[in-house]
Parts: sequence; structure tokens; C-alpha cells
Amino acid sequence: MRPYILSETNWKSVKESSFDLAILPWGACEAHNYHLPYGTDILEAELIAAEAARIAWEQGAKIIVLPVIPFGVNTGQHDVTLDMNMNPSTQLIVLRDVIETLNRQGIHKLIILNSHGGNDFKTMIRELGLKFPDMFLASCDWFKAMDQKEFFEVKDDHAGEMETSLILHLRPDLVLPLNEAGDGASRKFKYTAIQQGWAWAERQWTKVTKDTGVGDPRKASAAKGEKFFKAVTQKVAQFFLEVSQTKNKEHYL
Repeated sequence: MRPYILSETNWKSVKESSFDLAILPWGACEAHNYHLPYGTDILEAELIAAEAARIAWEQGAKIIVLPVIPFGVNTGQHDVTLDMNMNPSTQLIVLRDVIETLNRQGIHKLIILNSHGGNDFKTMIRELGLKFPDMFLASCDWFKAMDQKEFFEVKDDHAGEMETSLILHLRPDLVLPLNEAGDGASRKFKYTAIQQGWAWAERQWTKVTKDTGVGDPRKASAAKGEKFFKAVTQKVAQFFLEVSQTKNKEHYL
């Protein structure tokens, strides 16, 4: 039993403990090229949250990891079979109920550990922060925490070298041989503004990629995944620790 993982702990332990920070892992259920499981984002969210929480817990953080939310925004993948979509408006309602529960019970800090590029919690945090002024609300995209160039040869967008390496390290039993993977080749928008990042439009996935991947996975390895997992969980853990040990209302220098 890990006392910082809510789904594993029990009322005997919880009622004798105090927590000042909750972590909400949030993933998605979607195709990841031919070789990775639909639950890739769920596994990453859950396992990175747990390891980062362990590191922070052992340094004194009073932290609790909530069960992972398995569905994310997949509006651009509506025609990919069993890519499960949760609209942003639904996410807002789910998040509001979680925050309302924590706020009522005296846990006034929440970090959403996001594991899916289609999820964007900024506007939700703005709206819910106004409704729950005693709460410190933050989101954390673990996949942006490290410079991929330090670990991988090819930048990963979706089911490429980074994600494949991670799952080869964490759950190799769920990964097909890499010779069965697609090459992850993808099309880009023709518009310069979007290419440069100062304009945006949603990608229609089946018009962008033939194998649902965006990024070449074929140079992935479990060793690369292990090195990256250790680095990213250490960095995320530091964020957890800092927030946990900061008194509410004292979040600014």
C-alpha cells in the first residue's frame, strides 16, 4: 500500500493523515500508431504521477494522488474507431466537482498532471479559480518538462520515439514489435502562421497521419525510456514538493 495513492490507501490511514496537495492525473484513450496501446496516455499519467509523488512524499510532501481521468479531448479524432472524446465543457464539470470536494474537505491545492496534448485546462482554471478563491489550481504538462533533444533523436508529437521508449520501459508487455509500427509520417498545415506557432487550428487526424502516429518510433528503446522517466519524474516531483510545502496565499515571490 502506498499511502499517497488514493486508490490503494484506506480510511484507517486517511483519517489519521493530513494532505495539503492533491494530484489529478488526466489522460486520454486513443490510438497510438499501430504498436502502442490505446491507454498510453493513461499509463503515462498514472505512473509518472505515482513516481513523482513518491519522490515528493519521501521528502516530506503531504500529497495524495487521485485516480486518473481516462478520457480526454479527441474532437479531431472523431472518426478513429474507439478514440474516446470528452468535450472541454464536460471536463469543466468533472473538474469543478473534484475541486468542490477538495475545497470542502480543506485540501486547497490541486495540480492537474496532464498527459494528453488535446487537453487544455487554462480557461477552466481561470473560471474555477474565480468560483473557488481559496484554491490554488495549476496544470502541469509532464511531456513539456524536459528537452527531448537530450534523450531522443527524433522529436515526438504522438506515439513517436519518446512515448514508445517510455512504454517500452514501463509496460513492454503492451508494445508490439517496432517493425509492426508505422513510420509516424504526418502532414502539416500549409499556412505559415500556423507553422510558426502564432496561429492555430485543430488537426483532423485522419487527414494528417495514415497510422495515427505523429513522429517516428523506430529508434525507441527501453533504455531511453528509463532515462527519460527518471529525469521527468524528478522534475515533476520538485514542482509537487514546492507547491506542497508552500503555504496557501504565499505563491508569489
